[in-house]
Amino acid sequence: MTPVPADGKTVGEIVFRGNAVMKGYLKNPKANEEAFSGGWFHSGDLGVKHPDGYIEIKDRSKDIIISGGENISSVEVENILYQHPAIFEVSVVARPDERWGESPCAFVTLKPDVDASDEQRVAEDIMKFSRSKMPGYWVPKSVIFGPLPKTATGKIQKHLLRAKAKEMGPVKKSRL
Repeated sequence: MTPVPADGKTVGEIVFRGNAVMKGYLKNPKANEEAFSGGWFHSGDLGVKHPDGYIEIKDRSKDIIISGGENISSVEVENILYQHPAIFEVSVVARPDERWGESPCAFVTLKPDVDASDEQRVAEDIMKFSRSKMPGYWVPKSVIFGPLPKTATGKIQKHLLRAKAKEMGPVKKSRL
């Protein structure tokens, strides 16, 4: 395990240990084996360390999209997409891609006042907006409209969206 530099750019896994960290999962040795290594708790979160010592969480490791060898933070793509005037809610997950391995797939709920009768036009507008705000390989290759699945507490259930994206099959033709 190598510490990342405090440059605010280099992404690494957030690990910690100490008196306030649990000793393990009750009666779950497999989870303990996955979460603990060398006395450190592996949170599953990815982050950067800033020069002032603060750690900024960037994403969950399971939500990183690997497209053509590039790591894409689903959270960073979502943060940009939330700036689009038609988007009420968005969640970005990996979708299989024949050329790139994976590509971003955006599940979108539109604001109530948006005319959603022409989904193709709205999807193209979202992609055009995305191309102006983010690197090309971050731009979602698929935009799917509808309500997002949530838990009873309102958290978006990304695992269901990942399963749906996988079920849709690979993107056959990427623009990149």
